[in-house]
Amino acid sequence: MNKKLRIIFVWTLVSLLLQFSAYSLLNNQVAKVMQPVVVPNEPITLQIKATIPGSDLKNIQVSYAKDYLAYTENGIFKVFNLTNQKIVFEKKLPSANDKTMGVLTYQWLPDRNTLLYFYAKKNPNPVYYVTVYPPKTPVQTPVETPVQTPVQTPVQTPQTPVEPKTEDPNQKVEKEVPKTVTKVVPTEVPVQPHQEKRYGNPQITELYSLELPNSDEDTAPDDRFNQTIDKFPAGGKIEELVVSTTTNLIYLTVKNGTAETLLEIDVMKNVNTLSKSGETIDTMAASDRYGTLYIDSKVVGTTHQVLALKGSQRQTISNNLNDRILGIRDGKVYIGQVENNALVKIKTTPDLAELKKNPSLKVEWEGSIPFKDVRTLIGTKGQVVIYDQKTAYIVMTGQLKEVKLLGEENYISDDGAELIQLTKEGTSTLVELQPLKL
Repeated sequence: MNKKLRIIFVWTLVSLLLQFSAYSLLNNQVAKVMQPVVVPNEPITLQIKATIPGSDLKNIQVSYAKDYLAYTENGIFKVFNLTNQKIVFEKKLPSANDKTMGVLTYQWLPDRNTLLYFYAKKNPNPVYYVTVYPPKTPVQTPVETPVQTPVQTPVQTPQTPVEPKTEDPNQKVEKEVPKTVTKVVPTEVPVQPHQEKRYGNPQITELYSLELPNSDEDTAPDDRFNQTIDKFPAGGKIEELVVSTTTNLIYLTVKNGTAETLLEIDVMKNVNTLSKSGETIDTMAASDRYGTLYIDSKVVGTTHQVLALKGSQRQTISNNLNDRILGIRDGKVYIGQVENNALVKIKTTPDLAELKKNPSLKVEWEGSIPFKDVRTLIGTKGQVVIYDQKTAYIVMTGQLKEVKLLGEENYISDDGAELIQLTKEGTSTLVELQPLKL
């Protein structure tokens, strides 16, 4: 009896161990599916030299894969293939005599070799005519309508015979005449249509996307027209352009004289105005997760604020007069405190799906960095990069590092990984790309 119990106990224990092992293996496999291992998204870097024809290159921007360079030269927008060392795309001015038109601004997408750009040209038909049909005028016309008198049918009942009466020839008999009623019936008199002058936008502003192949391929770029921006003011200049690729939202500030307008373009090609009357926006950054727009805002009659915008919602992030938006990366909003043209603090707050008023700000770094006539970006490793034409200041994990820049003109890619140095050589420009040392 004891032997049988021992055998049953051993087999029960073995069965439980096998079941536990199977469940553990299944649980690990499910965990891998539900929570896949995140592979660090390392930015692409290259070390390359190229000579670009032309010596007056402006607004230098390098592509996501670091193999294309976009720039303008004498108002002409160009894209240069750094691998094959040749110009692969040009967009000329619509008129050589008017340099206010043409490509207004452009921006590479942060995750692929696609470039967005806005192109302006004169409207050939700013004045047009439309046919207007006025309402027809009713005219009152009298119409006579006879009215029938109802005829009563006598009901015969048996009566005592009565001798018929004889008519008196001297008595006058009046016969009933049918009556007529005059009604006024309105009739419509046709009115001749006429032409009216209308005024449209004297400028046509269009949004394009330029998709480029791998730089080692001999394939022409795909230049695609997306839409016409009807709300774009004629003569307006695009001050800033930011893109949220996750939500397919495009934000741009347009300045026309003293007026500034903040426009949002969504995936359905709707153009919405987000700015308030009298509002000026110094800097802005779009969330790479939720599409929330963070701006440095000042409305006439109010003080400077850092705001978060999501559709029609607005929330205050900071009321500190010295706070400025530095950028957004991987769920963090970076805010700099600037005093006397120097960055003295870097603070962060989480980039949330739901807007929160006056969130807590965590101080990540304190010190002093020159903050006049500089460019600012947040790298893929969370480094804050502030640079001018001579020095790059890099703040990472609370530590400050300075990098001397040796080119005549110096640029750093938006991911903070690549340094682009330009040196003029006669009528050409030598471009040198190398990883930025952190």
